[in-house]
Amino acid sequence: MKNWIPFQLAQGKSVGRPAHAEIPEGTYEREIGKEGFFGPAAQMLHTHPPTGWSKWEGEIRPRAFDLTKLNHLSSSPWEADLVASNAHVKLRQWRMEGKMDFLARNADGDELVFVHAGSGELFCDYGHMSFRDGDYIMLPRGTMWRVEAREPVTALLIEATGTSYQLPERGLVGRQAIFDPAILQTPKLDEAFEAQKSETETRVVFKRGDRLTTITYPYNPLDAVGWHGDLAPVKLNWRDMRPLMSHRAHLPPSAHTTFLAGRFVVCTFVPRPAESDPDALKLPFFHNNDDYDELIFYHHGRFMSRDNIHAGMVTLHPCGFTHGPHPKAFALAAKAPGGHMLDEVAVMLDTRDALSMARLPEGVEWTGYVDSWKPKPATS
Repeated sequence: MKNWIPFQLAQGKSVGRPAHAEIPEGTYEREIGKEGFFGPAAQMLHTHPPTGWSKWEGEIRPRAFDLTKLNHLSSSPWEADLVASNAHVKLRQWRMEGKMDFLARNADGDELVFVHAGSGELFCDYGHMSFRDGDYIMLPRGTMWRVEAREPVTALLIEATGTSYQLPERGLVGRQAIFDPAILQTPKLDEAFEAQKSETETRVVFKRGDRLTTITYPYNPLDAVGWHGDLAPVKLNWRDMRPLMSHRAHLPPSAHTTFLAGRFVVCTFVPRPAESDPDALKLPFFHNNDDYDELIFYHHGRFMSRDNIHAGMVTLHPCGFTHGPHPKAFALAAKAPGGHMLDEVAVMLDTRDALSMARLPEGVEWTGYVDSWKPKPATS
């Protein structure tokens, strides 16, 4: 059974209005949905016809057109650096400043944005929300959006290719474990959203099959005056998480699952007290991850089980070999009294299918990482 992100919201003129009926005069209804007509959906109300484009540029359309016109380059999320990928997920790192001058739209899958650094404003079909470092922003497939950065932004873009993000089952600990879904924030049709509306020509650059298409409207299509439904972007900051803990046993990474998709999960490690039982292991145990590749992005703090790792780095642990804490970390943890605060924040991507690392510039890879589990020679 699928556990979609649960909420039922309404904004603007959609408050108290049923779907496909009682459409306010001068507006046009548009439904955004999942799983055909069987999944979550939102009914948007617009002041312009949703099919009111003035032209199409690109391949994805009812009719074909010249592919030579697709070579559009700009400072955009579509130019983010590819880090790792497989058929079901793409991980990219995006650095940006200033304002996007077009709307982005991902038709390949839901996009999960993790803000590593910076802050700003996000505008989308559903309204406006501010963001800061440490925020996850889940953008459903097909959402139109753009960013205005207050500070330079570095973000991970985690595309759930061909599938959707959901919440994991919490089982015996209940649906409010780790975070209560009530704290998920959604965009608002607020003053900032009203202020960005215009009759200015606006481009929408959308991606399908890793190919870009541009639609030009004679107005800004972020013109909603109301919406309701159970599909919308959501925002969650790691600072609002309350991790599962056990004073007597170190919990496996799966206990920290934040989002899941068809063939991978996203976990978040946040600060917590170390295990206090004197017999408990106080850091990750050695293990084989024989079903998943494990990629970890280090966001903040002091990383308890790794040596020579700092914020902004990524490690990849392929499926099928034994790994665990580095020798120095293991020795320190063995001496620790327990109960002390572990200060680390990291994002882990566990994939059922092998990840391929992108060709990154020379010097980016730490080639000695494979040897970092070797015991250091004793000094006299």
